[in-house]
Amino acid sequence: MSEPTITGDSASAIADSVRDLIARGELRPGDVLPSVRALAVRRGVNRNTVAAGYAALAAAGIVETRRRGGTVVRALVPVAGEGAPAPGVAVNLADGNPDPALLPALPDLRGYSTVLYGSPGIDEGLGRWAERHLLPDAGPDGALVLTHGAVDAVERVLSAHLTRGDAVAVEDPCFLSSIGTLRLNGYRPVPVPVDEHGMTTDGLRAALRAGVRAVVCTPRAHNPTGASLTARRAEELRAPLAAHPEVLVIEDDHFSALARTPYRRVTPVGTARWALVRSVSKFLGPDMRLALTVCDRDTADRLRARPAGWVSHVLQHLVAGVLTDSATPARLDHASRTYADRRRSLTDALTAHGLSWSEAADGLNVWIPLTGVPETAVVNALADHGWAVRPGSLFTLAHGPAIRVTTSTLLPEHADAFAARLAATLASITSESPCSPA
Repeated sequence: MSEPTITGDSASAIADSVRDLIARGELRPGDVLPSVRALAVRRGVNRNTVAAGYAALAAAGIVETRRRGGTVVRALVPVAGEGAPAPGVAVNLADGNPDPALLPALPDLRGYSTVLYGSPGIDEGLGRWAERHLLPDAGPDGALVLTHGAVDAVERVLSAHLTRGDAVAVEDPCFLSSIGTLRLNGYRPVPVPVDEHGMTTDGLRAALRAGVRAVVCTPRAHNPTGASLTARRAEELRAPLAAHPEVLVIEDDHFSALARTPYRRVTPVGTARWALVRSVSKFLGPDMRLALTVCDRDTADRLRARPAGWVSHVLQHLVAGVLTDSATPARLDHASRTYADRRRSLTDALTAHGLSWSEAADGLNVWIPLTGVPETAVVNALADHGWAVRPGSLFTLAHGPAIRVTTSTLLPEHADAFAARLAATLASITSESPCSPA
């Protein structure tokens, strides 16, 4: 079979030709494009012209450049999600789900009236609740928009302002859907390290110097590490962001209703484009695909202008019913305290067995860095003994090996047993390593 012919004498024409060949199936994922030098000779153009065309394709997520593998047509990479199945495993500490027993019961639909086209987009009761409990955290100039969960909110806000190839600062490690969302939409993720207090200031400054056009930050209960911003760290992050008011700032406060740490705002006054996202999936269940998003008015107008902005009023009615129920605060407080106790039981057990973990204290997960051992071997060995955990590589761009352990359904008797098994696993793998002393 002859090699597909790339045509064009300008960077844009070359890029368009490659896209057409992919669309016709003449170039497939994994196919290697001609080298810059070879295509330049073939087309009779300057090498810089071909390089610019390839760079445009790479920025759009269509190809990727490998050091020795050349420029390769990219395959569509499925976005990893929570709820990892664990067949044959006795204890699933990998799925990232809340405990079903701690989710409040949903109300019935009495009082719901059918909503027709042209009706207000936000349920009246839900809007009133947001005015009291959400809008004050974002300041007086925010506008409320509803989305189908936090991932949908982040994706829609980014697409409202960015184009393919734009750089986005994201925590490293970060929520696993964030990496996939950025790559699928052709954005270039720029990793910002996370410590026990959240996104690091030096990392953010470096990302801003690199020209990011948006920053996605988790202010508390960071998934996967559990880190929450301190008042000092939030103030430190606001300083470099204030010097770049044109950069879009998105705060994904996904654990707001259950967090044991207070919300500390990262977005500085004067930032032109911003969004504060609070979803209900962690305290009402993942099937309740709704997030309340407060953003600047220009962003709100852009989101409302899209036909996909309609969020079911049946769903809104159910969410409003829970949020306005007088019994809900006590139920959420009980769930919050229970999750904190379960997380603490594991971290105490890890410490007792001499194991290190990311020093953070909120959320449903514990992040355990691994030193000198391959994470795949650890994950597989734990699974062989009945424990399912997530490999850290799913959550990272540049971070070292680790595992993520979900503690939402962790029973007291499991905490010490898991820590003991992990300690034994690490000792066994280390002793079997060819690099270990004889």
